[in-house]
Amino acid sequence: MAEKVLMKGNEALAEAAIQCGCRHYFGYPITPQTEVAAYMSKRLPKEGGCFLQAESEVAAINMVLGATSAGVRAMTSSSSPGISLKSEGVSYIGGSDLPALIINVQRGGPGLGGIQPSQSDYWQATKALGHGDFQLFVLAPSTIQEMVDFVPLAYEVGEKYRVPAMILSDGMLGQMMEPVEFPEKKETAVADKSWATNGHQNKRKKNIVNSLYIQPEELENLIKERYERYAKIKEEEQRAEEFMCEDAEIIIVAFGASSRVSRSAVMQARAEGIKAGLIRPITLWPFPDKTIEKHVDHTKQFLCVEMNMGQMIDDVKLVVSGRKPVSFFGRTGGVIPTPAEVLAEIRAIAGKEN
Repeated sequence: MAEKVLMKGNEALAEAAIQCGCRHYFGYPITPQTEVAAYMSKRLPKEGGCFLQAESEVAAINMVLGATSAGVRAMTSSSSPGISLKSEGVSYIGGSDLPALIINVQRGGPGLGGIQPSQSDYWQATKALGHGDFQLFVLAPSTIQEMVDFVPLAYEVGEKYRVPAMILSDGMLGQMMEPVEFPEKKETAVADKSWATNGHQNKRKKNIVNSLYIQPEELENLIKERYERYAKIKEEEQRAEEFMCEDAEIIIVAFGASSRVSRSAVMQARAEGIKAGLIRPITLWPFPDKTIEKHVDHTKQFLCVEMNMGQMIDDVKLVVSGRKPVSFFGRTGGVIPTPAEVLAEIRAIAGKEN
């Protein structure tokens, strides 16, 4: 068993990327993700890699586009307003059918907002990170260990389906420290990268990475083919954790940092005799509708807990489709909800207010 190391979330994530073979990082400092870039600046040169602090977030994401088109594992990271600046480049990556890893360590918004933790970029990550018909594979860690574990998963799924992947973290997870264990290095199947612009030595037809299609029928056919891949991702790559859901009458749905708070509230509710449970979406896209569907019949109500004004709740309501009540509790602006606040919501639903 590998030895555990105490690491800050941002730094653990960066080390995991290096251990996954990422040797090309392009970014720009912004709180609360700057440690990702700082760690990469120290480590990548020692590994024979390329660290480049770009002149802007716009430049950084386009450098990722160039690097990943050559078939290498590339990465960028930022925080909420920086991700907004990168959105055009992310769309180009999606339109070019390229895998790339994008890290968002969320902060409060909109605008410059604040530098405290938030989950207000859920809509952006899952619905509209860039113009056009395309999706990202989006993972939401809840522990520092998961920040490490999700990096290889993001790369592998992205390369398998040729889609960009995002790890949607937040300022709480990025800045806190926990013991982490890095998996032992093992040989993994090399993804087919016959599409890469990495030189052909006159042995094959040259590759061109492109997202511009003048003929509308050609673009339509390409988008339809892309959505066939998205359908496979929805079918095969949904992930969620279920905690005390088997007999739960009140099920909290929460992701990332909010799920940590919610888990504590669920355990306190159980101690009081309230049958509460937790569904933690791990993939935000594809949304784990199969997991929620399993529990619609036996539970009495769903409660969405988020660090925003209510965004994931829309996806929960779509799955539940009015069959059971779906309520919301959230704090925003960088305020982290407490277990006591969530427990109070559970008690109110159960009719057991103190």
